[in-house]
Amino acid sequence: MNLLNKFVTLENSRRYWAIGSVHGNLLSIKNIHDLILKEFSSNDKIIYLGNVVGVGSESSNTINEIINFRLKLMAKFKLDPQNFIYLRGAQEEMWSKLLELQISPNPKEVITWMFAHGVDKTLLSYQIDYKEVFDICDSGSVLISKWTSRIKNTISSFEGHMDYYSNLSHAAFSESKNILFVNRGVDITRPLSAQNDCFWWGFHNFSKVNKPYYNFKRIVRGYDPKNIGPQRDSVVCSLYKGSGFGGNIVAGLFLPSGDIIDIIEA
Repeated sequence: MNLLNKFVTLENSRRYWAIGSVHGNLLSIKNIHDLILKEFSSNDKIIYLGNVVGVGSESSNTINEIINFRLKLMAKFKLDPQNFIYLRGAQEEMWSKLLELQISPNPKEVITWMFAHGVDKTLLSYQIDYKEVFDICDSGSVLISKWTSRIKNTISSFEGHMDYYSNLSHAAFSESKNILFVNRGVDITRPLSAQNDCFWWGFHNFSKVNKPYYNFKRIVRGYDPKNIGPQRDSVVCSLYKGSGFGGNIVAGLFLPSGDIIDIIEA
């Protein structure tokens, strides 16, 4: 992915709907979509802040729901695909590494760590037996490569899913650069172009940031490991309260200025 594709400038937008980590929580994302549909207008944009898959048991169906919701909004409001932005979260990053498992020097250790963090649930949602890979890891890179190829073929059989995984951005921001959308955090000592993987793995004490990051007076993220939830008066607004672990999805409606219009949970 080149630098231009990593970041999305949110042009010609009146409002932004941002949806926090879903984690395969199908019922909750349907409820969030229903609420958004009632209030959506043609100059709005929707940003999914990563971690759509993983942890929960309905990852593949969740992507189906997101694709169908996009089609519904596009038809009703005559929108372009550019009105929908999808960010890479830790779950999508691990999923991409899973599909390159054959080049890992220690595949069994990698897969064990990933499964402990919810990637096994994504495999199961595609009806793939995740347990077989442990034996395959002992059989060399050729068999691992065949296994990852089979996963890719399975994903391709789900309409639109490969496009979703192939078109994930790292961050999005308003034309004014007053508001920034990320999955988990940014390294406030570095510019956006030098973040590496801080977007989905986070930055130490990020939730305590109390001054603008460059021109960004509001940073909206879709995952908070402490599950504190949105703080309306802080620089960092975390749209997460445990979805995938028993909690609901949190979404927010924002202005290009960085001001919060509304926070919803369903």
